Amino acid sequence: MSTLGKREDYSLYSNAFGFLRQPLDFDPVNADSDVIVTGIPFDIATTGRSGSRFGPEAIRKASVNLAWEGKRYPWFYNFQKHLSVADCGDLVFDCGDAQDMCDTLFAHSDQIIASGKRMLSFGGDHFVTLPLLRAHAKHYGPLALVHFDAHTDDYDQGGKFDHGTMFHHAQTEGLIDASASVQIGIRTTYDHENTPFNVLDASYVNSAPVDEILQKIRETVGDRRIYLTFDVDGLDPAYAPGTGTPVCGGLTTDRALHLLRGLQGLDIVGMDVVEVAPAYDHGDITALAGATVALEMLYLQAELKKQ
Repeated sequence: MSTLGKREDYSLYSNAFGFLRQPLDFDPVNADSDVIVTGIPFDIATTGRSGSRFGPEAIRKASVNLAWEGKRYPWFYNFQKHLSVADCGDLVFDCGDAQDMCDTLFAHSDQIIASGKRMLSFGGDHFVTLPLLRAHAKHYGPLALVHFDAHTDDYDQGGKFDHGTMFHHAQTEGLIDASASVQIGIRTTYDHENTPFNVLDASYVNSAPVDEILQKIRETVGDRRIYLTFDVDGLDPAYAPGTGTPVCGGLTTDRALHLLRGLQGLDIVGMDVVEVAPAYDHGDITALAGATVALEMLYLQAELKKQ
């Protein structure tokens, strides 16, 4: 008699391949799913410590610690009741070729979005958001960006492929409307006088009431379609040490989760979690934070499906 067991009969770590044990489907365009998970193991646009190419694998592994809770706190229902999710594995591109990654990710995303599905993507470094934005903007028009990070990533210095310049390029290319976008948790240098973004810096976000912050976010984005991107270095290194460019003074995971949950009802059409670099975190704290953020994003999508 086989000892492999059925999918619903598992111990915690057995056969944990897809994110949150969701089914693997390597034909995402034809998958019968609302949301497609894609890993993007790319980190050659990193200016700090490399290693986020191992982020998708780490996030998936950490997610087994979250998959057992059917009715997740504090939602108190299982997102799968309203939302179907498939994991299509990792993007395949020529290793070391940033342009090939861009072209391949754009084509991959373009097809998935055209099929009526939404995407949850795992970096990789934050540069991967640029080709994702290109695909989403093609279908939805210029987007409002809701961006958790320690850095604004809209610097105009740097090369063509740089994880600190992609939102500068996104504005130049007309992919996002910076005036309707908000950056949360910023605590590194930026042009305070001329930034086109609405910046809620870490000092403010760490001290202001959550409801006040959420009101500012909602006033900024209005009824626009939103791309939600979460760089784990938006969290303080105490909560996310495994990242390429850690900066002290960041958000707690508790505050970040409260802010994410407060986004329910907004028209979020695309999502990513980036910059998990597991080699710098022996306890997998960062990967667990990334997986938890991603799960909350799925609940935001489930809330939209419930409406």
